[in-house]
Amino acid sequence: MNRTQAVVVGFFIAVWLVLVAIFVAQSSLYDTELREIGLAGQPGPRVAFVAAIGLLLVVLTIGTVRRWRWLFWLLLIAFAAGLLRIPLFGLQLLGLAPLDVPVWYAGLQAGIGVVQVAIAIAMYAGYRRHGVWGPF
Repeated sequence: MNRTQAVVVGFFIAVWLVLVAIFVAQSSLYDTELREIGLAGQPGPRVAFVAAIGLLLVVLTIGTVRRWRWLFWLLLIAFAAGLLRIPLFGLQLLGLAPLDVPVWYAGLQAGIGVVQVAIAIAMYAGYRRHGVWGPF
């Protein structure tokens, strides 16, 4: 596993740890997403939600370690799109965009966006030098 893969896998591990920490500390926060499908306030769907995201992260980790070409491009685009989280947080703080989660959570999302963009830049640099999944 090279540096690029290690950074991406490390990001997935960190996201999983934050996800579980939020679930333990303030599981009601997930009700925002679950309200859309009518399952808010129930512990079973919260656990299933966290487990489903964990399973997705496992699949992404496997694809990263195995150097799936299509996943590289999907992650590069998704991580680059993290740039949108930063101005959105600013607009939420100014009251120009709806803020339906606590401010700390919106700030966390913006911070994750900064990390995602940094990873996208590193992935692109590695691609330019060594090809798909090349080290940066």
